[in-house]
Parts: sequence; C-alpha cells; structure tokens
Amino acid sequence: MDDAKALQFIEEVTENADKVQQTTLAGILSQNGEIEYLKRFNLDGATDREAFKSKIPVVTYEDILPFIRRIADGDRSPILCAHPISDFVLSSGTSGGEGKLIPAVKQDQDVRLLQYGLARAILNRHVKGLDKGKSLRFVVIKPERRTQGGLMVRSVITRFFKIDVKNLPSDAMKTASSPYEAVCCEDIFQSMYTQMLCGLYERECIIRVGAIFASGLLRAIRFLQLNWKELTHDIRTGSLDPRVDDQAIRGCMTRVLRPEPELANWLARECEKDKWEGIITRIWPNTKFIDTIVTGSMSQYIPAVDYYSGGLPVFCSMYASSECAVGINFDPFCNPSDVSYTFMPQSAYMEFLPLDPEFSEPVDLVNVEIGKEYELVITTYGGLYRYRVGDIFRVTGFHNSAPQFRFLARQNVLLSIDVDKTDEATLQGAVESAYKVLDESKVVVVDYTSYADTTTIPGHYVIFWELLLKDPDGWPSGEVVEQCCLAMEEAMDGVYRHCRAVDKCIGPLEIRIVERGSFEELMDYAVEKRSATFSQYKTPKCVKLKPMVDLLNSRVVATHFSPALPHCAVEERL
Repeated sequence: MDDAKALQFIEEVTENADKVQQTTLAGILSQNGEIEYLKRFNLDGATDREAFKSKIPVVTYEDILPFIRRIADGDRSPILCAHPISDFVLSSGTSGGEGKLIPAVKQDQDVRLLQYGLARAILNRHVKGLDKGKSLRFVVIKPERRTQGGLMVRSVITRFFKIDVKNLPSDAMKTASSPYEAVCCEDIFQSMYTQMLCGLYERECIIRVGAIFASGLLRAIRFLQLNWKELTHDIRTGSLDPRVDDQAIRGCMTRVLRPEPELANWLARECEKDKWEGIITRIWPNTKFIDTIVTGSMSQYIPAVDYYSGGLPVFCSMYASSECAVGINFDPFCNPSDVSYTFMPQSAYMEFLPLDPEFSEPVDLVNVEIGKEYELVITTYGGLYRYRVGDIFRVTGFHNSAPQFRFLARQNVLLSIDVDKTDEATLQGAVESAYKVLDESKVVVVDYTSYADTTTIPGHYVIFWELLLKDPDGWPSGEVVEQCCLAMEEAMDGVYRHCRAVDKCIGPLEIRIVERGSFEELMDYAVEKRSATFSQYKTPKCVKLKPMVDLLNSRVVATHFSPALPHCAVEERL
C-alpha cells in the first residue's frame, strides 16, 4: 500500500484496538483450532477471548520446547499450527540463554512486511526526499543451517534478506548503497569491506547511516579505523582488495570500482586525524539521521553514537523480536532515551503480565496503565500461544486506543552474589549514573559488561569498561573512576545496598578498564565460538563463560574500586 493508505490504516486499527485484537485472536484460533497443542486444553473450537484465556496457560519457551523439537526432527503433523512451518527463526542467543527456534509461517512473514511498510510511511511523513538519496546500513547475515528434519534455521536478519526482501515493493531496496551480494556474503570481513567501500564511493549521496543495533554501527566505525588505508588504496586505484575473493561480490563490484585519487586522498586526510568526533558527518556530509536501535540495553551506546555522528538525530523505527514484530515508533526523531513504540493490534494477539507481584494475571492490550511495567505475552499465527517473550516494557501513553511502550530490558537476573538479584534495567541505570560522573572528563564509555566475581571474599560486582578519549589528555583520574564505582552502587536497589552496607556480604564494586578493541574481540569470540549472529549481536550485559571473562581480564589496563559504602536507609529491608 502507498504511504497515504498506510497512514489511514494505522489510524483505523488504533482507533478500534480492542476490536481488532479480538478479531486477530479469533482468526488465529479459527485457523489453528484443530492442532495438537490446543486440543490438549479442550478449547473445543472456541474463538472468543474469555474461553481462550480461561483454558490456555501462559507459557515459556521451555514449556513448548518438546513440540519444537518434534517439528525440528521432521514431524509434519499439525502440532503448533495448521499451516506448514516453512522454517525456523533463530533468536539471538546474546540476549539471554541459548538461541531459541521460533516457528515461521507465511502469515507472520506478512505481518513483518506490513509493519515494515507502515514504519516506512511514518518515516516518509517526517523526512522528505528519502527516495532521492542513498542509505548506508551495515548489515551482515549469519550462515543458515538445517534441523535434523530438514527445516532451515535462520536469524531474523538472514531470513529478511534471503526471503522477505523478495516480497518487498520493487523500490524498497533501490536506495541501499550496499550491494545485495555483499549483504548476503557470509564472510564478515568481505561483507563489511565491500559495504564500507561502496558507502565511501557514494559519500555525497548518503542521507542516512546506520545498522540494526547501535553496537553494529560502532563496529562499522571501528572497521573503518582499522582498514581505511586499504580502502583508500582501492578507491585511488579502482581495484578491490584481494582478501575480498567472493566471486559474486567481485562480479557486482565491477559496476562500482573506478579510480578516484582525489576522493582517496581526501578520505585519507580525514581518517588519519587523531580525533574521530563527528566522523560520520565529515565523511557523509548529507546524512540527515542515524538509523539504528538505541533502546533497552542499546541505550548505553547513545553517547558514543552522538560522538561519532556529531549529534545527529537517531531513528529507532520498530520493535521486533524473533517471535513477533508488533511496535512502530510514531515519533522518529524524539530523544533516543524517550523512544516509545505503538503496538499495532492486528500484528498478533497481545497480553501484558504486570511486574507488580500483587497482580499475577495478564491484562489485555487496551487495559494497560500508563507508568506501569509489563512483560509481553503473545499469541501468533506461527504457533505461539500465550507465550512469554521475556521483554519488559513501561507504558508511556496511547495513540487513539492503542498503548505506547518504552522497551526497558529482558526479564532476567544478570548479577547475584548473595540474596541480591540485579537485572539488566537496574544495571543499566547504575551505569548511566556513572556516566554522569564522567561528563567533565572528556571521555565516552564505548561499551561495558559485567560479571559476579566470587573468587574474592566476599564476592563483588565487576564492571568492564572500554573508553574512548575525546581528548588525548582526557583519561579520567583514579579518583574519578572510584566515584563512578560509588555512583553505580548508590543507584543499585535497596537489597544490594543492604547487602553492601549492613550485611557486608558483597564487596566493593570494581571497574576494570580494558584496552581499545577488547569488546570487538569479545564479539569475534561470540560469533566464532558461540554461534552468535553478527548483525544481531548485542554485547551481553553479563559474562559468565570463563573464556569470555579471561579474554576481558587479559586486556585490563586499570582497576578501581568503590571507595565507600553506599547509602542504606534504616527502613530498607531485604
């Protein structure tokens, strides 16, 4: 549909969100009413919400894993859905636990494509002339594999470029500067090198720069820092680095390569400068915004993205997980920390499990309350019924009758020494408190992760930091970093502070500063050894595997501990 129809569709479904939700659920149940999973609960063909919620339990991935395994092993009977499962989407294992196999069917693919079109219409309403320039978006796919039963397993990004892109409007990909052959190359170096080279050739045409996640964009900047000499050589001579030996890439690059010595010399002068602040707008001067995700755990990258982009607006278009694509950002250029997604009621049947322990039953989409936090529970055409996604949201408002949510974090515990249980949202808030101490020190935290060090008595939290100096003389003093440690402890919850200050069962928080490139090596390890997906990779906010901890410890250049006990009010209790 064109943009005008897409915007009209958005208004229609959000004005009648509850009715659309009931229709969506009825459609899913009508289609899948006779499948094995639903028959277990004696739904007896009912398609109404009341019967569904009274008979079908809320489940986790572990609950449905036996059914997933049967399908993966070749059972083609209607186990989870009536329509054939075409393949599996592999969730990103870096967001918690091992990767999960999520069944994929055509209807869910159609939902994702519709969401893409709606988000595109929203962006076109805010930015004119996007079809007149080029988009430089660094994307690398993950190799596919087959299950024992012969079904393909792909990451969301791989599936999009291998399958979904073929069903997009003919003009949807014409503005991409990266050749399709480069994006679909499974060799990370060759893919990134080619995409960067094409982006440099077309620097005047690029009007948006990005990656799936902010961490991927920073990875691309780092790639340019490491390879600009080879890239400028190729532009100067019109040749292609022999390390790029993929024949499909070399074939398509014959249309791109040309000697441009003036461009190469200019790029070399920019890249050899000590300061890379604003490098994106220096190299791609017509860039209007950064297109990447900086919500949830990605919010830690906002300062670094601002540093490299010169403060360009950041656009987070959609909320989509491996299980579903349900949210669209209606305010593309709001402050990145204020991004909220309007959940589209036709995309899946959605319920919300309150985080308040006094309320244990999920509520319907239109019944959530502003300011409260919930875990998303979905029912999809692909065979997920009242499935806990694990993503946590806070309600920020409504568009018509459809609620808007801010993504907070994954529902999991990252760190624990004793009775303390620190989750991702709490840790992120603590790290952001430490950032405020660094404001005057001319330094940006490029990336961080954590782990619970139980080799000391008592055990303590360790935070690994990689720093980017805005100024060669901007290295923070030991006293400043110690105050960062204390700021983090003050921002922890009452249980942590009671353990630290009263029970003394947790030792002082420690910040270990690692050398530049350490988190890049951590990602390389995850991709090579742990089967993480490059394009979807997110730095784990807690590392528990010994090889990953050892890798970071081997790169430590300075260590600092909290110098005092955090505040603990008398009324705080465990």
